[in-house]
Amino acid sequence: MTQDEKTLTQRERIASGRLFTDMSEGLPEERLRAKERMYEFNHTRPTEIEKRLALMKEMFGSIGEHCWIEPPISFCYGTNVFFGDMVYVNFNLGLVDDYKIIIGNRVMFGPNVTIAVTGHPIDPARRGYMYALPVTIGDNVWVGAGAVICPGVTIGENSVIGAGSIVTKDIPANVVAAGNPCKVLREINEQDKLYYYKGRPFEE
Repeated sequence: MTQDEKTLTQRERIASGRLFTDMSEGLPEERLRAKERMYEFNHTRPTEIEKRLALMKEMFGSIGEHCWIEPPISFCYGTNVFFGDMVYVNFNLGLVDDYKIIIGNRVMFGPNVTIAVTGHPIDPARRGYMYALPVTIGDNVWVGAGAVICPGVTIGENSVIGAGSIVTKDIPANVVAAGNPCKVLREINEQDKLYYYKGRPFEE
């Protein structure tokens, strides 16, 4: 480790992808404030729509127009998450957001999706440290139920991530991808404009 690296703050270490700890520099206090907002949001009544919308603006780094988040949702900070317009989030989205999660426009999440920017070293002696790599999800992406998106992943626009997938590497635009680990199955094509599911045609 160089002398310059030794003088980096924990926040600088996070931003540069280096190992860090999160128990100083006001980070625990930020997480506590986030949990208070998260608790309040998750305990709103279904009829308290305006309250939910107001809390969404407080909870996240930014949130676009006409977004909907179905409680409950979990996050570490919230302020590291940036939503585009018209994002739909089904229940139990988990966001491990020690660093940036950038979500494009018209993205859809099925239930029980996890996005984790944070990981730990494999070496057990050093596993108490963490690293964080940003996750980016392009416009019009659909993430199926129970998918897990791992640190550093980018998903290209229009792509579909199948239910239960573990996304460990980048996924290009305009494809259907699924599996553990998640792999591209095929490109989105003209047939997808004719059929919505297993040979079932769209009604005219």
